[in-house]
This record gives sequence, C-alpha cells and structure tokens, in this order.
Amino acid sequence: MALNRPDWLPRALAALLVLTLLAPVFGWAAGQVGYAEPLENAAETTGATEHATAIGTALFPDYGVPGLGGATGTFVSAVVGTALTLLLGAGIGHLLGADTDQRQ
Repeated sequence: MALNRPDWLPRALAALLVLTLLAPVFGWAAGQVGYAEPLENAAETTGATEHATAIGTALFPDYGVPGLGGATGTFVSAVVGTALTLLLGAGIGHLLGADTDQRQ
C-alpha cells in the first residue's frame, strides 16, 4: 500500500531540518544580544518572581537538556521538540482525515 504524500511535504521537511540544525545558532545569538523571554521580563518587572513557586519541572528548561552543553542541549531540544510536534500533527491529521477517506 503506497502512501499518498502531498508534493510539498519534502520541501517542508527540508525547511524543518534546516531550522532544527540552526537552533544552536539561534540560541547563541539570543545570548549575545541579551534576549530574555517577555513573560519572564514582565514577571520580574511586576515583582511576581518574588512570590512564585515552582510547581513542576520542564522537559527542556531554557530550551536545553540538563547535563549537556549549550549548543548540544539546544540541538537535542530542537530535534525532540520538532519530532514530537510532527508526530502530534501527523496523528491529528490522520484522525481528522480518517472520516474523509471512508466517504470516498
């Protein structure tokens, strides 16, 4: 059974691959310009960080992997995040497309 793939899929996957490979560069550049998350900035400005309590840990805190270096951790985080997003999107697309396949 051959899969019916859209003709734009290879270009989209190539673009995702390029962006994933460039993730460490984006992380480095953000550090060079002193970028901080806007929500974190707002929390610090309003004093909300003084009263904050952690309720859990993130899978990839600060877009990295604990124990790995900056660029390596950012790259692994980008690969895993991209893969999970693609799998979730493909799964939802498959579920939504299942009804249209049965009607044809």
